[in-house]
Amino acid sequence: MSNLIVHGGTPLRGRITPSANKNAVLPVLCATLLTREPLRLHGVPDITDVRKILDIFRSLGSEAHMDHATGTLALHHRETVFDAARDRLPEEMRSSIMLVPPLLARFGIARLEDNVKGCTLGVREIDPHVDVFRRFGGKVERASGSLLVRCDGPLTPTEHWLDYASVTTTENFVLCAAAANGTSTLTNAASEPHVQEFCRFMTMLGVRIEGIGTSRLTVHGGNTLGGGEFRFDEDFHEITTFLALGAITGGDVVVRNSAPENFPLIDRTFAKFGVTVTHEDGWSRASCAGPLKVQTPFTSNVLTKVEAAPWPYFPVDLLPIFIALGVRAQGNAMFWNKVYDGALGWTSELSKFGAHVFSSDPHRLISFGGSPLTPAVVESPYIIRVAIALFMVAASIEGRSEIRNAAPIRRAHPRFAENLRSLGVQVEWTSEE
Repeated sequence: MSNLIVHGGTPLRGRITPSANKNAVLPVLCATLLTREPLRLHGVPDITDVRKILDIFRSLGSEAHMDHATGTLALHHRETVFDAARDRLPEEMRSSIMLVPPLLARFGIARLEDNVKGCTLGVREIDPHVDVFRRFGGKVERASGSLLVRCDGPLTPTEHWLDYASVTTTENFVLCAAAANGTSTLTNAASEPHVQEFCRFMTMLGVRIEGIGTSRLTVHGGNTLGGGEFRFDEDFHEITTFLALGAITGGDVVVRNSAPENFPLIDRTFAKFGVTVTHEDGWSRASCAGPLKVQTPFTSNVLTKVEAAPWPYFPVDLLPIFIALGVRAQGNAMFWNKVYDGALGWTSELSKFGAHVFSSDPHRLISFGGSPLTPAVVESPYIIRVAIALFMVAASIEGRSEIRNAAPIRRAHPRFAENLRSLGVQVEWTSEE
């Protein structure tokens, strides 16, 4: 068990260059199995999920050489072999399911553990993925403690309409479509920045994709895929996280951001709490003219609210970050998670700091901000940005606080504590058995 100890009350100041988005890096790594040509990826973060996938690659006979100092990864899958009776995909991360299409394409079979999981965000079904595999001609059957996916021949192109704009299901569709000999179309596709980045990587391999960034993707598959070099963008989640850390501590943090076009709605959401975000010359800065304060809507008797749903809505993964801002801001605000059941259960931990929040139902809560807060020891669920949100509140309070079970942060943010120390925060990891 890894815990974070922070001595809060210090305004964060300085510059940060964020890492790549975990949710772009992991599907790209899975997609590399589709080609037998050498690849070089730049900006690969040193996080636990990346290490697990590289361990899988090496166990299958692939060449994987990672330079953690530079973030450069050299991959070559020319000698890769897969034995469904022996080889297991990692259970600890949901991205394992995106290894299924390239394994089907190369070996005609893939094995997925029944309890493959990621963060504890409520029920996250695999049925939409099973639907996609079957649409492309895969046969899915249950084995002892796992699912076997088989395909007797090449994957066949298809048209499909998702009942929900799922990121990983969209990426699995594109992976299958790239291997299918013909044109496939997906309606109600996810369009998040990391999905767009994944699609750009696929086009670099030689897959022709129409509609990137929209809800309808057309994929022309069946070509022999090549190799090449690819550089990841900065993670918009991490950019937002460090901007919010600067704002909540009354500091001045400037964050590298090469894609400010992804930020208009995020910027407006910051503004709801009295935070102004500016973008200039590839850098972003958040500033406050005084304490955080919830802005009053023009409509009478309506709470300021943050509604999180699939892109281009406000990103649901960032909702905990703004709940932390709401707790510290003067005034009341509503937060609405339109995606995950049970993802707001952690907010009872905020009361240990003295914060006042009210859960309206499993999807909505109200923050009553501005009360004096005190340091505390809090427990984080296995959700990356919940651990960060609890840390944000702790960092804004003078004194020693502890965020227990904070290890999920390492799944997405390399050098998190080191970056914080460079901004002036006294923080350290501790471990318990």
